[in-house]
Amino acid sequence: MPESSSLDHVDQLIRDAKAGEVPRHIAIIMDGNGRWAQSRDLPRIEGHRHGVSTVRMVSETATEIGVDTLTLYCLSSENWKRPQAELDFLMHLLEQYLIEERKAIMEQGLRLQVIGRRDRLPENVLQQMDRTISMSEKNPGTRLVLAIDYGGRDEITQAVRKIADKVQSGEINISAIDEKTVSDHLYTSALPEVDLLIRTGGDLRVSNFLLWQLSYAEFWMTEKCWPEFTKEDFVSAMIEFSTRQRRFGGLNVNE
Repeated sequence: MPESSSLDHVDQLIRDAKAGEVPRHIAIIMDGNGRWAQSRDLPRIEGHRHGVSTVRMVSETATEIGVDTLTLYCLSSENWKRPQAELDFLMHLLEQYLIEERKAIMEQGLRLQVIGRRDRLPENVLQQMDRTISMSEKNPGTRLVLAIDYGGRDEITQAVRKIADKVQSGEINISAIDEKTVSDHLYTSALPEVDLLIRTGGDLRVSNFLLWQLSYAEFWMTEKCWPEFTKEDFVSAMIEFSTRQRRFGGLNVNE
């Protein structure tokens, strides 16, 4: 397809996405960076480097279409098992992203937020993270949420501990604990429910990501690795979402 025709096609897809039901909250498992690099005889770290461009593309497109919240799974709590050299590069890449993308974040009106543990992240990364969050907190656009050193089971465990402490202190009555109580003590308490989960890389699992929040999310999977995930893929996922019937455990009136 000629370049101009391809651009026209993507522009039409964006118009179609805007005309349909836009997911309020999209979560993405950005899988396949290392495999993409290895399939090209490149070091694994080159996959992570190329993946940053895809992060930029999806955040720009989410803003263009009007997505309220975009949550990206950047580093899981299990990823600390990887080789130290790769972890060091990931921390460097994260710090570099937080610095170099500030201009784009401000121009697009993105509101940067981060969920996950802070205690294992290097101080220099935390400083740049907090600075970028502070700079963008009053922006009016899409919330860009980075899940860094994040694990769904750990998040729920921490929430249970917080609730238990409040029960013990008398702040919460145990009989009053309900689903909202749990939700209010998660990292995502201020975010809308996840509508659409996208996973690249071909695997069909949630990998300890937003376990509570994905209860009624629609799933969209692709064999493509994260560095080769395109704007057309992203918009197509949103269009497919708009065609699905979401019952939330009930029935449609026509069934």
